[in-house]
Amino acid sequence: MSRIHHGKAQVKQESDFTIRPARPEDVPLLLSFIKELAEYERLAHEVVATEEGLHESLFGERAVAEALLGYLGPEPVAFAVFFHNFSTFLGRPGLYLEDLFVKPEMRGRGFGRALLRYLARLAVERNCGRMEWAVLDWNEPAIRFYRSLGAVPMEEWTVFRLTGDALKRLADG
Repeated sequence: MSRIHHGKAQVKQESDFTIRPARPEDVPLLLSFIKELAEYERLAHEVVATEEGLHESLFGERAVAEALLGYLGPEPVAFAVFFHNFSTFLGRPGLYLEDLFVKPEMRGRGFGRALLRYLARLAVERNCGRMEWAVLDWNEPAIRFYRSLGAVPMEEWTVFRLTGDALKRLADG
């Protein structure tokens, strides 16, 4: 049985699966996971992230996100990237899960659940009022999995996004 530590958060696994916070030397691995996730989500054409940009965002002077890596023995098989948001209604931070990915051949073995449990414990430890993430509408296996954990879709909310030229126009306008 292994114990996974990040602050006080702990997850116990009966297998040889371990979770650890990413380190600066893991940036190339993280980028490869991001590209693999983008392929799975049919969004590979949108990946413009670089190792330099990831390093700055995750480990730079003003880091804005954190990452976890999941290993089966010595093999990296999963990752998660998350950051804190804030709820004015709760007056507390929240934990926003940007990405969670388990290699397709490793799914169904509890690794995604272990990463989510780790993050939930971290959120509780950090006094977060909630944990949130988005899922593509067509990803029925993920939606079923999240519902089985007790997560509920926020169907009355629509996510809006500004990127590229639209973002620049608003900034300049």
